[in-house]
Amino acid sequence: MRSRLAARSARLVLAAAAVTALAATTTACDPDDIDAAPTASAASTGGSSTGGSGSGDSATGGSGDTTDDNKKDGYSQSCGTNDLDFRATSESQAGGYYLVTAKAKSGITCYLDVNTPEVSFGSKPEGVASPVGQGGEDPIKLSGSTVAYTGVSPKSTNTDGGVEFEFLVISVTEEDADPAEVKLPDTATVDKPLVTNWSTTVAGAVPRIV
Repeated sequence: MRSRLAARSARLVLAAAAVTALAATTTACDPDDIDAAPTASAASTGGSSTGGSGSGDSATGGSGDTTDDNKKDGYSQSCGTNDLDFRATSESQAGGYYLVTAKAKSGITCYLDVNTPEVSFGSKPEGVASPVGQGGEDPIKLSGSTVAYTGVSPKSTNTDGGVEFEFLVISVTEEDADPAEVKLPDTATVDKPLVTNWSTTVAGAVPRIV
């Protein structure tokens, strides 16, 4: 279990490093290179215009375009974390928990194929929420106004104290390298947090500590 939590923390660090590296590469681009690109593209277009009708037919017809359109629309694909918008609300049931709502972004249709989201407070292993095995349904289709819920209990112990956090980190699969950071409505005191499976109902996302 601890090796799994350590791997999760490592992925969060690698994701942040990748974003930093991408920003640095973009900054290093020479403006002259950017200005030169349209000229080269125009020359290429001009040359291809004399090549007859064969290329024109392939550009306008066939099943390839349908496949591309399906991909753009997110048709029958598994949800990635960046396909979704998340928000968290504070609930009083079960000793207090956070109800996290996931909704597909505009124009996207996808399925939550993995029952349990990956949730953590911070990037340390002790902040990773353990699944409680509640809820869980067939892959949930998200599109338009349809939403899915998961419940996160920040504290499952009866002891005083804990570590305070104002955000939680969530991803839809363990392998997702681009987790989302969700602002909490209040400061959470965290000690051995728990997370439920995805559910299509609020009642199915209430963490039951036994």
